[in-house]
Amino acid sequence: MKIFAKDIIIKLEKLAPKEYSEYYDNVGLIIGCKEQEIKNILLTLDLTEKVIEEAIKKNCNFIITFHPIIFYPIKKINGDNFTERILINALKNDILIYSIHTNLDYSWNGISSYITNILGINKEKVLIPKKNIMKKLYTYVPIDYTKKVRDALFKAGAGEISNYSHCSYSYNGIGSYMGNKFSKPFIGDKNKFCIEKETCISVIFPSFKLKNIKKSLFDNHPYEEISYEIHNIENINPHIGIGIVGDLYKEINEYNFLSLLKDKMNLSYIKHSKFINRNIKRVSIINGSGRFGIEQSIKESSDAFITSDLKYHDFFKSEDKILIIEIDHYESEIFFKKLIKTFLEKDFNSIFIYESKINTNPIKYFS
Repeated sequence: MKIFAKDIIIKLEKLAPKEYSEYYDNVGLIIGCKEQEIKNILLTLDLTEKVIEEAIKKNCNFIITFHPIIFYPIKKINGDNFTERILINALKNDILIYSIHTNLDYSWNGISSYITNILGINKEKVLIPKKNIMKKLYTYVPIDYTKKVRDALFKAGAGEISNYSHCSYSYNGIGSYMGNKFSKPFIGDKNKFCIEKETCISVIFPSFKLKNIKKSLFDNHPYEEISYEIHNIENINPHIGIGIVGDLYKEINEYNFLSLLKDKMNLSYIKHSKFINRNIKRVSIINGSGRFGIEQSIKESSDAFITSDLKYHDFFKSEDKILIIEIDHYESEIFFKKLIKTFLEKDFNSIFIYESKINTNPIKYFS
């Protein structure tokens, strides 16, 4: 069976919708056409010239990368720097490049979640929920069609709130209308004033489902002209946001927790604030650069907070309330490859999905 880029992209964007990404990010298909047939896939944290060479050797024409190769506007491509050379080589060899970055960071099943599984942490909720991600739909339907339209909206993904689904609110009222000579009213006659008992249905949904929600509404609503409103709301979804907070299955002392972290994540070093002489039970994690999560971790009564790229003065924020732990940026995100491989293999077992063997960490250590 042939597999096309669009098939893989649809799958990836169910895991991490592009709408989750930060405004400054560059996610999605960066190079290539969605209609291209895919031979094999290569997964990498960063895209380098050696990774492109690896893709060519392994007959991979689709590279999925965590960090986007194009982050800032490019005005020319002539091979003057490594970014331009990578783009030229990819285009020359018909290699598609797809980036899944901060949208994966905000996914409930992203890298931070993967780390919780490795460490034996029972994830409870998102550490910092993403704002401005939820919308609310109001629509008005003939009373006899309430169930049909409402069920269709549920099927399209509306009405999901945390651990609940099929959430809605409805109330009855009176609607009025009069169609002109060109109209085709579902109830009543053209050029005649009509009053109809209607139900107002309201449901909330994450913004990335807007297209499917509207299609479902238009396909199932009986009226020729559909009355509806869509509003942005401040409600949060506790499963959409950055970082994870949860509890270890068994509390352990600080030294043993650091040893566990070093062993399970295969770390060469760990930096941390001073021990506060209490056991570790509740843990917060933000993969990559997460210094902004210290205060929220303390508010969540976390015993430890794990992230990367901390500054010297960030460690003072512990104030004997939390053990702040810094691990290498690359090491905190390397599980990206295994996560995506496991996720895609369930549906695309007719092609090879390779984890790149290239260590793209630009930072080296002298010991």
